[in-house]
Amino acid sequence: MRALLTTLMTACLLLALISTMQGQAGRRPNLTDARGVVLNISATREENPELPITAQNIAVFENGIEQPIKNFSPDPSPARIVLLVDNSMTLRADVDKLEAAAREFAYEIYEGDQLLIVGYDEQAEIVTDWTDDAKKVEASLKSFRKKGEPHLFDALRAAADQGLSPFANSNQKRVIVVIGDGLDRVSKTSFDDVLAQLQRQNITVYALQIPDRTGGALRRDQPKPVRVIERLAEGTGGRVFPANQPQEAAKAICDELRKNRYVISYVPVGAAYGEPRRLLVVADSGINVRFKTNQPPTQ
Repeated sequence: MRALLTTLMTACLLLALISTMQGQAGRRPNLTDARGVVLNISATREENPELPITAQNIAVFENGIEQPIKNFSPDPSPARIVLLVDNSMTLRADVDKLEAAAREFAYEIYEGDQLLIVGYDEQAEIVTDWTDDAKKVEASLKSFRKKGEPHLFDALRAAADQGLSPFANSNQKRVIVVIGDGLDRVSKTSFDDVLAQLQRQNITVYALQIPDRTGGALRRDQPKPVRVIERLAEGTGGRVFPANQPQEAAKAICDELRKNRYVISYVPVGAAYGEPRRLLVVADSGINVRFKTNQPPTQ
C-alpha cells in the first residue's frame, strides 16, 4: 500500500513539473472558449463572384499552426467609417481635391453606414460628426483648409480611441480611410504603436493615396510615406487606391465592406502565451483574401 502511495505521489509530482515547464515555455495548451478569436476578413472570387465562399475554402494559421475554424459566415453588418483627411500645408493636393475625395463616400455608403470626417494637421479636428446625410457632409467639407504639419500617427490614434472605440462591442465594422500621402512629422505616437493598436482593435485601414510630397526621401525613425500607407493597409486587411480616382475608390470600399466581408471564429491552439501571433489566411485558388497580419498576445 505504501509503495502504491509513493508511486502515485511521484506521478503527481512529475505531472506538476511537466505543467510548470509548459507554462515556462510560454504555452497554454488548454484554451477555453472564453479565449476565442473573432477574425474579420475580406474575400472575393476572381470568377463567379456570386458563388458563396465557405469554411471549406479557407484555412487560418497562427504562427504557422493551423487553427480549427468553429464558424465562418458573411458579415453584411453596417460600417462606421472615419475619413481621416490630411489638412496640412505642403500636401500635394488642393482643397478642392480633398473635398471631392471625401464627398464621394457620402453618396456611396449603404443604408445603416455612418461617416465621421476628421481633418488633421498638428491636431485632429472633427469636420462632420457621425452622419449618413450626404447633404450635411457636402456642406461641411467647405471647412477644409491647409495649414501646419501632418501628425498622421497621432490622428490615427485619436480616430481609433475617440471615434471608433465607443463601437467596439457593437456589430458594426470599424474602418478608417486615410486621404493623404502617409507623411508624418513629429507625432508623439510611433508608427509601430499605432499599427499594433489598430490590429488589436480590429480596425481596418483603407487609403486614397496622394503622391508623396517628400519624393521618397528616407526617414530616420519610421517608414517612408508610401510604405506607411502600404503597411497600414496590409497590416489591417485594407486596400490602397489612387486619390485621383475617388469615385471608383469610394464605391469599391463601400461595396467590399457590405458584400465581401466575412467573420471567422476559432479557439486558438498552440498559442504562444504573452507573445504576438502572426496570422495567415489561405484560400482556395481563385479566391483573394485580405486580413490583419497579427493578433494580440494571449493573456
